[in-house]
Amino acid sequence: MTDEVEKMSKSKWNVVTPDDIIEKHGTDCLRLYEMFLGPLEQSKPWNTNGISGVSNFLRKFWRLFHQNNVFTISTDEPTRAERKSLHKTIKKVTEDIDRFSFNTSVSSFMICVNELADLKCNKRKILEPLCILISPYAPHIAEELWSKLGHTTSISTALFPKVNEEYLTEDSFEYPVSVNGKTRFKINYSLNKSKEEIEKEVVLLEELHKYLNGSAPKKIIVVPGRIINVVV
Repeated sequence: MTDEVEKMSKSKWNVVTPDDIIEKHGTDCLRLYEMFLGPLEQSKPWNTNGISGVSNFLRKFWRLFHQNNVFTISTDEPTRAERKSLHKTIKKVTEDIDRFSFNTSVSSFMICVNELADLKCNKRKILEPLCILISPYAPHIAEELWSKLGHTTSISTALFPKVNEEYLTEDSFEYPVSVNGKTRFKINYSLNKSKEEIEKEVVLLEELHKYLNGSAPKKIIVVPGRIINVVV
């Protein structure tokens, strides 16, 4: 027996009333979930099993602005990691809007919120533009947070954030360190370090000493931004 994907129809008694979902999860959740299912112009089987994931995302987004249910926003300067998370999201969502690819925008929001939550970010300079960015997708929660941020005009009048490519460039690289061609460990170095500087520092690493057996390396090969190979 094969499964049949059917369109909603009163005659088939498979209609899901939007009001029921909105009452339980909210309008923004339904709106986001419909976009998350896939390209809007394509037919998709309706299944509400995944709507709880979208609901959890909105709750997590809300918690970025609150600590112990109290609205708490910091005016501290963001870290580079926080700026990078925001600006890669701005870039991706801007490109998605041009392509009408709203489902991948929702995925990008989820990734960004998870990253900011891990960074324990509650910085105004990050959350305010993120709020604007998400407002076309989840206008009700964005409007409420915008008001909590102290604005007296609607978020719909705010300028859409623009990406700053400066925050998307990598300034370091996690080098895999190989001994006689076999990867043994990884270490992070600035991409500004010269080959000579890296060679001098690698020799002093405790992680490397256990593979040298008391001998000095015969050769250290550094390919900037790719790999370090130690020949014993």
